[in-house]
Parts: sequence; C-alpha cells; structure tokens
Amino acid sequence: MEILKAKGIVKRFPGVVAVNNVDFEIYENEIVSLIGENGAGKSTLIKIITGVLKPDAGEILVNGEKVEFHSPVEAFEKGISVIHQELNLCDNLTVAENIFLAYEVVNGKKRNLFSRVNESTMYERSKELLELIGAKFPPDVLVRELTTAQRQMVEICKALVKEPRVILMDEPTSSLTVEEAERLFEVINMLKQRGISIVFVSHRLDEVMRISDRIVVMRDGKRVGELKKGEFDVDTIIKLMVGREVEFFPHGIETKPGKVALEVRNLRWKDRVKNVSFEVRKGEVLGFAGLVGAGRTETMLLIFGVNKKESGEIFVNGKKVEIESPEDAIKMGIGLIPEDRKIQGLVLKMTVKDNIVLPSLKDISKWHLVLDEEKEEKISEEFVERLAIKTPSIYQITENLSGGNQQKVVLAKWLATKADILIFDEPTRGIDVGAKAEIHRIIRELAAQGKAVIMISSELPEILNLSDRIVVMWEGEITAVLDNKEKKVTQEEIMYYASGQRKQNGRVA
Repeated sequence: MEILKAKGIVKRFPGVVAVNNVDFEIYENEIVSLIGENGAGKSTLIKIITGVLKPDAGEILVNGEKVEFHSPVEAFEKGISVIHQELNLCDNLTVAENIFLAYEVVNGKKRNLFSRVNESTMYERSKELLELIGAKFPPDVLVRELTTAQRQMVEICKALVKEPRVILMDEPTSSLTVEEAERLFEVINMLKQRGISIVFVSHRLDEVMRISDRIVVMRDGKRVGELKKGEFDVDTIIKLMVGREVEFFPHGIETKPGKVALEVRNLRWKDRVKNVSFEVRKGEVLGFAGLVGAGRTETMLLIFGVNKKESGEIFVNGKKVEIESPEDAIKMGIGLIPEDRKIQGLVLKMTVKDNIVLPSLKDISKWHLVLDEEKEEKISEEFVERLAIKTPSIYQITENLSGGNQQKVVLAKWLATKADILIFDEPTRGIDVGAKAEIHRIIRELAAQGKAVIMISSELPEILNLSDRIVVMWEGEITAVLDNKEKKVTQEEIMYYASGQRKQNGRVA
C-alpha cells in the first residue's frame, strides 16, 4: 500500500529545471533509497515532499488524499519526518529540550503564553525514545557534549515524537564511523519492523545496496530508473546515475617519484600526534590510512600551521622551515584541501571566482593595494576550464554548486597559488560517483605532473588504488609505511597495522 505518492512534480529555479515531471512513491513498511549525482534533484524533491519548497506543478497524496504542505510543520503533522544531512540541533539545550523543540508538552489542555512546560513528562518520553533506538546517554545532557553519532540519535528521536509513518534521511552516515553507521543501520531496520518506512539518501552505494528494499535513481532532474532487491548491481546503478561507464581508479597515469618535497621528523602535538616522521616526494601520491582518531588529520593541520607543533622538524625541499600559520604554509607552496569543504575550505556565500583567488590576492593585486579584476577573471576562468568545474559562470555563488564541483573549487584555489605540495583530507567524502572518478583522475594527474600529493582517506579501495606508498597510523603514531608500487598492499595488511600492530623492519622506502 502507498503511504505517500508524489505525482508529476516540477520545480524550476532561474536557469534550471531542478525536478522535471518526477513521480516518487513510498510504500508501507519499506526502505527505499533515492540516489543520483549531486544536482540530480534529490534534495529538491525531498524539500518538496516535506513542505520546505512548493512545487511549480504536480501533486502529493498521503494515504490517497491530496495534500498541500506550506511548511515542514504541516508535513510533520501528517506523519512525514526528515533528518537533514546538516543536523539541526541547539547546542545549549538538553537532549529532551531538542527532541520536543516546538512541540513542548505543557500543563493543561491548551498552549498559550502562560503555559508551563511539563519537563518531567518530556524527560520520561525522551528517555523512552532514546532507549527505543539504543542510545546510551540521558535526556538531560546538553547536546554540545554529544558526539556526531549521538547527535544523529537525537535527530531520530525528534523525528519519532509525532509517531511518523515516513522518515526521510539525507546522507545520514556521511559523518559517522563504520561502527556508528552499523548501529544506525540496526536502528533503521528496527524502525522498519515497527511499521515506519524510511527514505534513505546516500552516495555510498555499498550502504544503499545493503539496506534497501527498492532503489529509485534520478539524473538531471528526472527519474531514470527503479531497481528492486535482487536486481541491485553496482555497474547498473552507476550507469543509471551518470548515463555512462565510470572508471573509478584511472589506469595508465604513471607517476615517477623524484626528490623529497616534504619531510617531517618527530612531530608531536598533545597526545594526538606522537613522534611522527615521514617524507613525500615530488611526483608521488602518499596515502594515509587509519581508523578514526588515528591522528592523520591532526598531523596535516600541524604541517599546514593550523595548530602549532610542540616539537619536531619540518623540511620543505630539503630546507628546515618554521610554519606558524596557514599563511606561512601557503608561502612555502603547501595547499590543504580539508575534510569539511563547506566550513574549512570555502566561503559559500562568495562567488566561484572569489573563492578561487582568495589565497592569491597579494599576488594578483596592483601594488598590494588594488585588486586586478582582469587577472582575477583570467585565473578563475583558466581553472574552471582546467578542472571542468560545472558552473554557469565564475560569478555563480559557490553554495549553489554540487558537492563535487565545490571540491574542485577548493582544489582550484590551491593550484592557483602554484602549490607544489597538496594535502587532500577525505577528498571524495559526500560527493557522487561521477565526481568521485574525476577527483581520482585529478589526484593521479597532479602527481604525474610532479606535484607531491598527500591523501588521507577512510575508504580503503581509494587508498589502495591511488597511492604509491601508504602510511598507516594508530593512536597518533605511524605503525607502518608500505610500498604499493612494487608489491600491491591488501586491505588486510592495512587493517592489521591500523589496529596497532607494528612493522618490525622499519619504514619501507
């Protein structure tokens, strides 16, 4: 039985049809995944279903009855809840206060200005919801004290307050560890058993194939296919999503490691980075593998000057340097493509052009006083073309681009500085399969051009297929450096060293 049906949905924005005559149905007691590349129209469709946006054409039916949602509150009242990728919680409120935000339980039958909130009832109900999904923290703890995975649990409890029929989850595992994602899948299956249907949106195809009863694929604003359990196949899904064959790990792009570009000796910072020593050469990709909390990102933030090392030495092209700030790192030819591009890598409200030239303003200004707009445009246009950034123009606001194209803008700004040492931290997190393949190709091409590339990734196939050598870390220390050119490293080897076992014979060159 159909719980919800969206028929002939159309949504236009200036210059683009985001959703083009799309049908989407949700059946009772199912997990349906909605997938597609960035810009395919998934998020727009979800916003229409949940009352955030009003469609230009089409209709929505709930239990066969036509409805018009003018706000998420109206959709919520009809049993449709949503958990957005960017968690919407108030850090300074307790878990219980967040769960019941805007739906507070009050004393008396009617809510008015003089109503008193019934905190004990909210506490007890929150406790029941937390226990239902297996959360191990109390309702009276402040949200700011919770981990990302625990915050995700609070969002699920918020969605359960009105006993929904449908919960839409947008990229729910994007910031979770493997173990935390496993726990979320257990919760999702438990909710399904309780009669709640789930719409699961994710770029991680292994998760989609594992958890779904049905998969609906969108491309360029249209629904292009549907697959049922037993029909799932990675190649079929990718072809539906991108409309072509995709080569994830490019072959034939040979790298020739040369002189040492960056060397780190005995780097220390708090208890997160402990006597870390390694080197990366021009013309190679040095992969960093390890479990969450291994100290990989913290090491790179020290090299880039975001955090100040407590001890240790850094050498760039054989010369000892002191990096006190990102500005120092930029002057030395180091660029960082950070894990969180939206917060750390871009100014989303600025244009593509402004983001690309941001670190290079001193170099492209006249007398270091007046910006050379003609030069700004030339540089921006060059890198938009070079990296095939899909944007209507260099004057497009960056937040309007897809995740993959935003990632390319971050890369463009460092290439514009002529950086020779590039650090990629989780370069393909949260981007679609087509953009992922492009980023893979770019990484290998940069190394082939003589750049020294450091790449942190939690995806082992990415590490194994793109890296010339692999550094494995555990609890702030390097446990092994593995040569991936002479003898192909296996996932089992990486996990062995990532769990704290050490390579006995020292580093492998």
